[in-house]
Amino acid sequence: MNKHAEKFTLAGAAGQIEGLIDHPAEAPRGIALVAHPHPLYGGTMDNKVAVTLARTFVGLGYVVARINFRGVGASEGVHDHGLGETDDMGQLLAHMQARFPGLPVTLSGFSFGTYVQSQLGQRMAAAGTPAERLVLVGSAAGKWEMAQVPADTILIHGELDDTIPLSAVLDWARPQDIPVIVIPGADHFFHRKLQHIKRWVTQLWLRPGEADAAGTD
Repeated sequence: MNKHAEKFTLAGAAGQIEGLIDHPAEAPRGIALVAHPHPLYGGTMDNKVAVTLARTFVGLGYVVARINFRGVGASEGVHDHGLGETDDMGQLLAHMQARFPGLPVTLSGFSFGTYVQSQLGQRMAAAGTPAERLVLVGSAAGKWEMAQVPADTILIHGELDDTIPLSAVLDWARPQDIPVIVIPGADHFFHRKLQHIKRWVTQLWLRPGEADAAGTD
């Protein structure tokens, strides 16, 4: 946890939710919500891909919020197959918008977290307040009923992912005409490949001069 991190608890429908907010060094340009992988398979908000996404968005000037889903860490309740988890992420969204009013909101997630964020993104769009953008790493396509996502969504997947095959992600992305960034040699957890997540998100987010200043190595 860095010096700009803040622990907090949030009242959710199933009990208290444990969370962490990472603040940028200066006034935030937006809010980024990060969702972690499957709770029943060791997923927590401290997962290295979730942490990489959080650090990337802090570097881009966003205030970043993560929570442990129901039954994980100090969060109360039990796993709810993505339904309650989406509700809880919606609670986090409302909390962050109340604390930081008027800022655009970005949704990002890894594995199971991509399912949650696709559902939340659909809810936000239906309410007339769409997310600024989505970043989905190791998309859960084929395992979970992913909602359709906007055309500018950043999809990053490992070539050698044996948990969620690349072919399933391509089958989901193809009808939506959304490109998929494939990291050669990467497995589901992006062992020794995390730097590619930061580099691609940063380069696709910023103009060339801004990306150079932010540093993508």
